[in-house]
Amino acid sequence: MKKKAWKFILFTLTLLLCFSYIFRDGIILDYLGLNVSMPFTKKMEVPSTVTETDHNKNGIPDHLDIVLTARKEVEQRTPYKSVYYDGGYPPDTEGVCTDVVWRGLLGAGIILKDLMDVDIKENTDLYPRVGGTPDPNIDFRRVPNQSVFFERFAEPLTKEIIVGNAENLQQWQPGDIVVFLGGDYDHVGIVSDKRTKDGIPYLIHNTYPFASEIKLTSFSSPITGHYRWKY
Repeated sequence: MKKKAWKFILFTLTLLLCFSYIFRDGIILDYLGLNVSMPFTKKMEVPSTVTETDHNKNGIPDHLDIVLTARKEVEQRTPYKSVYYDGGYPPDTEGVCTDVVWRGLLGAGIILKDLMDVDIKENTDLYPRVGGTPDPNIDFRRVPNQSVFFERFAEPLTKEIIVGNAENLQQWQPGDIVVFLGGDYDHVGIVSDKRTKDGIPYLIHNTYPFASEIKLTSFSSPITGHYRWKY
């Protein structure tokens, strides 16, 4: 191959790499599982502020149980597949964003479906997405319903991410639940225990084509809810 052709290929690859770094804070690389920090980034230490309670007595704090269980979705690249299931629960090999949340919570012994089914039955009017007729086969897997439930029973936290602000970033901790409503699409995920070099947390989530860990700053939809389970 001629020298000019090699130069063109190298130039093109460089442009693609730069684009991958810049576009939505590196979302393309994150989807591929390549969590790369921007060069020359100043390192920021963000300490944990979450209680170390361990209700299921497995030697792992509850909030990390949630993260590690949710991360299994990323490790197996669970395909995004939105289907109605009799009994409510999808098979382990498929799911949507809300499935990341209930599966993650299950790792800490929290059975979200049971809790939501009871509250939806007793307070149906508070859940507009239910449409007045509760359906345990699907209600717990709808983002607006999870949003109402967490607003009622979890600890609400800041919805703002301030890059470079340690005090703000410290409010985003592993196991937290993040909700996006009214943007490009309704979405939900779990804050990871991974951060960028400058302290930006990753979010474990599932959207087409499969589950992944993406920097929170990569999402274009507005964050409408940020919650922490009352351990």
